Amino acid sequence: MGSYYSEETHGPHEYFELGDYELESGITLPGARLAYKTHGELNEAKDNVVLFPHMWSGTPKAMEIFIGRDRPLDPGKYFIVLPGQFANGFSSSPSNTPPPFNGGAFPNVTIGDDVRAQHRLLTEQFGIERLELVLGWSMGAEQTYEWAVRFPDMVKRALPFAGTAKTTPHDYLFVCSHEDALKSDPAWDYGFYGDQSDVHVGLRRHAQIWSVMGLCPEFYNSEAWRSVGFTSLEDFLKRFWEAYFAPMDPNNLIWMGWKWRHGDVSRHTGGDLAAALGRITAKTYVVPFSRDMFFPPADCEAEQRLIPNSEFRVVDSLWAHFAMFCMTTTDREQIDACIADLLKEEVG
Repeated sequence: MGSYYSEETHGPHEYFELGDYELESGITLPGARLAYKTHGELNEAKDNVVLFPHMWSGTPKAMEIFIGRDRPLDPGKYFIVLPGQFANGFSSSPSNTPPPFNGGAFPNVTIGDDVRAQHRLLTEQFGIERLELVLGWSMGAEQTYEWAVRFPDMVKRALPFAGTAKTTPHDYLFVCSHEDALKSDPAWDYGFYGDQSDVHVGLRRHAQIWSVMGLCPEFYNSEAWRSVGFTSLEDFLKRFWEAYFAPMDPNNLIWMGWKWRHGDVSRHTGGDLAAALGRITAKTYVVPFSRDMFFPPADCEAEQRLIPNSEFRVVDSLWAHFAMFCMTTTDREQIDACIADLLKEEVG
C-alpha cells in the first residue's frame, strides 16, 4: 500500500514546510508540510496565477489532465499551482506522520486548514497577492468556495465544479456510510491499519458504495461502461471501482472524508450561508454535473443564487459525479468550455 503514495506513481512534488501548524481545532500539528506541483512560469507581475486544488481521495496529479498547450489552462500562459491537502498521502497525513499523530491518532483537519496552508504557500513562497482563477471539483470545489469567502480580495474568478459551499444533510450521511464501510474491516483496530498486501474488506465495501452513488441509474441501465472497455458489470466493479480505491490508505480516506462532511463556509458568518456567499467578489461560475447524486444541480443552483456576479451552468454527462475524469470527449469539451469562458470574463 505504501508504494501508492510515491513519486513513481504520482510524479515529482515540491514541499512547503509549515512548521508547527495550529489547526482550526486548536491542536498543533508538528512539522506539518504541504505537497504541491506547479506548471508554467510565474510572470514578473505575478498576475498569471491559477490555483487548482484537488478532490477527495486525489492528489495534484489528478488535475493535470486539464493542463496543456492550447487548452484553457495553458502552462505557456498561466502559472498553475496544484496544491495538495492534508491527509492526501503526500502532505501531512495519517499514512506519513510519525507518532503520536500517525494512523488513527491523526487530528481532524478542515477545509479551512487546507486553504490557510495554501494561502501561506502562495504568499510566502511565491509572493502572490492575486489569483486569476481558483477552480476545483468536488472537495476541490469546497476549497474553491472557502478561498472565495475567506480571501475575497485575492480571488478574481472562481469555478466550483460539482461541489457545494456547505455540505448538505444527504451528503453528510453518504460520507458517514463510506467511512463506516472502511472502518468495518477487521484490520481497522482502534483506527489504525497496518500494512497488508491484500485488498482490505473495508476498501472493497467502500468501493461498492461508491459504485452506487458515484454514477447514476441511466449509466448502468445503458451499460455505458462498455464504451470504455469493460466487458460486464462485475468487470467494471473490479477493474474500475475496486482498482481505483484498493491501493489507497483507508485512514487517509477517512480523514479526508471528515473534512468533506464538515465543509461549511457559513461558519465565517455565524451559520448564515447567504451572508457568507454574499462576501464573494469573484466572477463565479457554479457548474454541477447533470446526474450527480452527491451534488445535484438543484443544490448547487440554490447556492449560486446567493452569490453576486455569478452564473449557473450544467455539464451534461452519464458519468454523473465522475464526469471530471473526462471519460468521454464530450465531457472534456464541456468542462474546458466553462474554464475558457470564465477566463475570458473581464474582471475589475
